[in-house]
Amino acid sequence: MDSVARGPSLAALAQGRSANAIPSSQPCWWDRAPLGDTALPIPLSARLPRHADVLVVGSGFTGLSAALVLARAGRQVLVADAGPIGFGASTRNGGQVGSGNQKFRVAALVAMFGERKAVEMLREGVEMLDGIERLIAEEGIDCDFVRCGRFRGAMRSAHYEAMARDMEDLSRRAGVDFEMVPRSDQHREIGSDLFFGGSLLPADASLDPGRYHAGLRERVLAAGVRLEGHAPVRGIDADQAGHLVRFDGHAVRARTVLVATNGYTAGVGAFLRRRIVPIVSAQIATGAIPGALMDRAMPRRRVYGNSNRVFFYFRPAPGASRIVFGGRAAHFRPQGAPSAYAHLARELLSVFPDLGEVPVTHGFSGAIGYTHDNFPHLGQDRGGVFHALGYCGTGVSRSTHFGRKIALRILGLAEGRSAFDDLPFPAHPFRELAPLGVPLVEAWYRLRDRGDF
Repeated sequence: MDSVARGPSLAALAQGRSANAIPSSQPCWWDRAPLGDTALPIPLSARLPRHADVLVVGSGFTGLSAALVLARAGRQVLVADAGPIGFGASTRNGGQVGSGNQKFRVAALVAMFGERKAVEMLREGVEMLDGIERLIAEEGIDCDFVRCGRFRGAMRSAHYEAMARDMEDLSRRAGVDFEMVPRSDQHREIGSDLFFGGSLLPADASLDPGRYHAGLRERVLAAGVRLEGHAPVRGIDADQAGHLVRFDGHAVRARTVLVATNGYTAGVGAFLRRRIVPIVSAQIATGAIPGALMDRAMPRRRVYGNSNRVFFYFRPAPGASRIVFGGRAAHFRPQGAPSAYAHLARELLSVFPDLGEVPVTHGFSGAIGYTHDNFPHLGQDRGGVFHALGYCGTGVSRSTHFGRKIALRILGLAEGRSAFDDLPFPAHPFRELAPLGVPLVEAWYRLRDRGDF
C-alpha cells in the first residue's frame, strides 16, 4: 500500500464532501501479492486439455486446498476459474481467521441439532483454526499469520451479557479459551468508547489473504496442478464416464468434478444456483496512521468486530500502521465511486473519532456465498458433482478446511468425514428474488440494531 497516492480523508469521505477519488479500487492485499493472471490471447480449445482426472471449478482457498491434496495423492488436477486465478473473495476478505463458529450461538446449535451434534460441529470449528495454522507452518507459507486474538465489542449492555453466556457455553463444550472484557477495562484492548465491553478469543488469528493465496498457488503448481484462469464454465453434464464440463468452444471430460465457487457460483447447474445467494461485502484501507494514534486505537493489534446483526469488522494491516475496515456494501451506489464507501468511513469514525484526517487509499468489494440455513455445505449432488461452499462470511478457515475434507472424500478416505456431512442443503424458496430482497432485509436488521428488538 505504500506506493498508493493519498486519497480523501475519512471525515471527507464520511460526509460526502471530498472531490478526491479513492486511489485504488483493487484489494489492498494485491499490492503485496499481485494475482498470477493467466490471461492469454488464444482460445480455450488451445489452452485447456480434453481430459482430466479431477476438474476443480474455482481457484480460491477451497479449490486450491483441494487441488493440493488431490495432486499429492497422484491425481491429475485441472483448476479452472472464470476470472484471473484468485480473483474472487479469497483475495478480497479481511484476513480474519476464526473457528467458524460465529454465525450461531451455542445454545441455538444445541436446540437445532442436539448436544452431541452441536459439540461435534463446534469442535470441528476449532479444528479448522488449528488446521490452517498447521498447513501454513508445514508448507512454509509466508503470509503474516499470527494468533493475535479477536475482540468483539458489545453494542449494548444486554449484548455483553448474552455474549458472556455464549462464551461460557463455547468454553464448556469445545474447550475454547475466552475472556470477557468489561467496559471499564476495554481501553486495554481498544481505544474506543463505542462499546459496552466485549469478548476476547485469544486464539483467533489474522493473515494476509493475498500472500496466503499466493503461497497456496505456488504449492499447487509445484505439485503439478494445472491452473487456467479466464475459463468460465458454461455447463456440467454427467454421463457413464464421469462428467463433460463445457466451456466456450471447448469441453473437458473429467472423471470427477468439484465446484468450489462460493459467492461466485455460476454456470455449474441449477442445484447450486438455487442454494447460493451472493451478498457483496466492501472494505476500505486507510493510509498511514501516526504511531501514537495507532497505539491508542489498537494497543494489542488484534482483529475486531461488533455484536450487531449488520456488523462491521476491522484490523491493523500486517506490518503497517494502517487499518482495513469492512462491512456490507452500499446498495444502489456505483461500485468504485466514493459514495459506495461513505458508510464504512462513518462506521470507522464511530469507533475511532480522532482518525478523521487519515486518508483512504483503497475501496474494494467481494461476493460472499450465503446459504438459506447459514451453514456451509460439502457433498455431492444427484449427478455426482462434488461441492464445498456456502461459508456465509467466515470463509478463511472454513474454505481451507472444507477444501481438504472434500478432497479426502474424493479419494475415498475416512479422514474426509465432517460433522457437516449430513446437513440438509435447502434451496432458497425465492432464489431469483433473493438478491433484490437483500437491501430490504439489511434495512430491517439495521432498524433492529438501532432499536435492539
